[in-house]
Amino acid sequence: MRTQRIVSLVASSTEIVCALGLEEHLVGRSHECDYPPGVERLPVCTRPRFDTKGTSYEIDQRVKQILEQALSVYHVDAELLRRLRPSHILTQTQCEVCAVSLKDVEQAVCEWLEPKPRILALAPNALADIWVDIQRVADALEVPERGQQLTQRLQQRMARIAQTAQTLPAQPRVACIEWMEPLMASGNWMPELVEMAGGVNLFGQAGKHSGWMAWEEVLRADPDVIAVLPCGFDIERSRQELPALTRNPGWSDLKAVRGQRVYVLDGNQYFNRPGPRLLESLEILAEVLHPSVFQFRHEGTGWQRL
Repeated sequence: MRTQRIVSLVASSTEIVCALGLEEHLVGRSHECDYPPGVERLPVCTRPRFDTKGTSYEIDQRVKQILEQALSVYHVDAELLRRLRPSHILTQTQCEVCAVSLKDVEQAVCEWLEPKPRILALAPNALADIWVDIQRVADALEVPERGQQLTQRLQQRMARIAQTAQTLPAQPRVACIEWMEPLMASGNWMPELVEMAGGVNLFGQAGKHSGWMAWEEVLRADPDVIAVLPCGFDIERSRQELPALTRNPGWSDLKAVRGQRVYVLDGNQYFNRPGPRLLESLEILAEVLHPSVFQFRHEGTGWQRL
């Protein structure tokens, strides 16, 4: 293997690099890369252009204002990148709001002289894309066999959960909330994870971006289970935002609320990171939907009951 100096500008790609056993080759990260423990030591190459504090509504408005001006949501420190002399830079094209994008990176390095780093942009829209991305990273970093082993291990463990879940007679109807104000339903790989965990996904389509929805849609569907997992929010932050959801008219009358089956999940660490820890994400969903069958011990850290 050639000497590699990897800068990962997406939390999920950082986790992929580490799962491939290449953590020692990381020389830079994004402001969101915080797992596995130890990556915090790396220089931070990005920052958001908006204040991340405030309510869901306020954050949404700030991001929309930036996008309306045709500006990037994130700043890439081009000078720091130059000093780090990366051989590879990992970014993504899936969502310009969620993380640093390919366009941001290309602008940062456009004036560099040779040799320019290899830029690898991940594009995870559905579950199958994530396995492809893991292998693409492994191939680019010259450890193709590790990519094959990693994806095979993750797929086998997830398949075992799905096989058990599909045999269960009760398949609860699930509403996954990606954002609380304005209301957004989870898309991309989330509908697939819900089905694999033994649930019926009510909103959002597999392989497509999360979409806005009206509260009346939730009332009409009357889900058996509500899973709250806002993008970028941990459990504590999500709990702070819950009034944006619970103050909606008819909340107390929903079947999930009356049956005490509303759960707050760690969307930041698990569900919204398309990498190796989607295995744990599936475990959390299975545990929430079928607690008498699955006990993976994620309660308290990965999920909490409202």
